Amino acid sequence: MKRVVSVSLGSTSRDHKATIQLLGQEVTVERIGTDGDIEKAIQLYNELDGQVDALGVGGIDLTVHVENRHYPLRGALKLVAGVKQTPVVDGDGLKFTMERRVMQYVEAEIGHEISPKRAMMGSAASRYAMALSFHEAGYDTVYGDLMFALGIPIPVKGIRNLRILAAILMPILGFLPLSFLYPTGEAQDINVPKYEKYYQWASVVAGDFLYIKRHMPLRMDGKVIVTNTTTQEDVKMLTERGVKYLVTTTPRLEGRSFGTNVMEGALVAVAGKGRKLTTSELEELIEELGLRPAIEKLN
Repeated sequence: MKRVVSVSLGSTSRDHKATIQLLGQEVTVERIGTDGDIEKAIQLYNELDGQVDALGVGGIDLTVHVENRHYPLRGALKLVAGVKQTPVVDGDGLKFTMERRVMQYVEAEIGHEISPKRAMMGSAASRYAMALSFHEAGYDTVYGDLMFALGIPIPVKGIRNLRILAAILMPILGFLPLSFLYPTGEAQDINVPKYEKYYQWASVVAGDFLYIKRHMPLRMDGKVIVTNTTTQEDVKMLTERGVKYLVTTTPRLEGRSFGTNVMEGALVAVAGKGRKLTTSELEELIEELGLRPAIEKLN
């Protein structure tokens, strides 16, 4: 049996474990949170190195990939600096395969129910492939990176402006502490409604779920959420707040969607190459397995 473990700086309350079948192989996928404890995360990575088939980096990216540029997050890279044997993935490969075409799939399935074609992404730089998918699907999109990551109440519009913003800020932000850039530990469970006019302006709210959840209004009637890594409790909350559809870019397993890092790790494990997979290799596996985004009607 193959084993994939994602070590996350996030809350232990979101831990989960499941066994799936891929290409005739059993794969155990597991998420282990550390409640924001960086030293514990480093210890786990080092202990699991050479003991599992793939390691996932949960709760943070190792690099932010915008267009053809990679911006390293140095705090995240330090987490896995001691890993020497096991392939380490942060989900970037799946973001640039499955998330790259997510809205084309959504449009084909439920596009006639989405009007007007307006979207808000809370974290577009870290999910640039998804931003491109919205752009090419013809959505008028607001990028909330300044608002959600830095608390600066300025929306960004236009894919070109997003690239310029990343080029200016990411070389600086890459040196900041991880807790400054991303909610970790108990901060992941906090919901303080904010920026409501942008939530309500959009028909689709997309991006990292922890960013979406952090400032989500109490009512989200008729909205479509496009995201990943949602638990059964998250789905219950979205249903109670009136969300119409939940789209997760990877399939749901035992009632929840795992992060892209976990699913990419599973593909790395079954491929058995002992390394990260190239984009073309991931594309071939995704096609062979018939992996598609999951669309769930909630209301």
